[in-house]
Amino acid sequence: MSYDLPRPAGRLLLTPEDREAAARVRRLRRLGLGEHPEPALDAFAARLAECAGTPYAMVNFIDEHRQFFAGLHVPAIRPTVRLSADTEESTPELGRHLERDHGFCPHVVVRRKALVLEDVRDYPRFAGNPIVDEFGIRSYLGAPLVDSTGMVLGTVCVADIEPRPWGRSGLETIKSAAAELVVRLERREDGGLLI
Repeated sequence: MSYDLPRPAGRLLLTPEDREAAARVRRLRRLGLGEHPEPALDAFAARLAECAGTPYAMVNFIDEHRQFFAGLHVPAIRPTVRLSADTEESTPELGRHLERDHGFCPHVVVRRKALVLEDVRDYPRFAGNPIVDEFGIRSYLGAPLVDSTGMVLGTVCVADIEPRPWGRSGLETIKSAAAELVVRLERREDGGLLI
């Protein structure tokens, strides 16, 4: 597996090379996905966050350069992250776009399987990720959205600012959510609505 060269000076970013990115973009465009926020996907993310008991949940589509959260649930009040024993700070606001080398979803897409990180700081590859540093994300659970053609369209994921033992039930929940959403997304090809 090859990795992108580091972008910020002094930081080693180990984002895997995504050889399917161009084909994914074409597939997403045919489905009308990945360019605009969608209320139905926001509602899906909100239900997923509630089910998982997390402050963050996303439906994420990834192209060659960026990630786009077509479905996004963030806490109404930004959580406070403990930076050190003496310092606390509100997290910045998460928007709809994120660099491709930020976060964990690009790894899920390239791996083509779910990723469970109970405490991201336990993994050197992820510990210095900007999402960890800027948003205080400490745990992550994500699954790929694999359509009937075998293409990974993106991910569904949840994240928390505290370490989480996701366990088998968490893994089953995120995989089930991904499978359910893929069926809904593919209805678009037949002129169906996303509900």
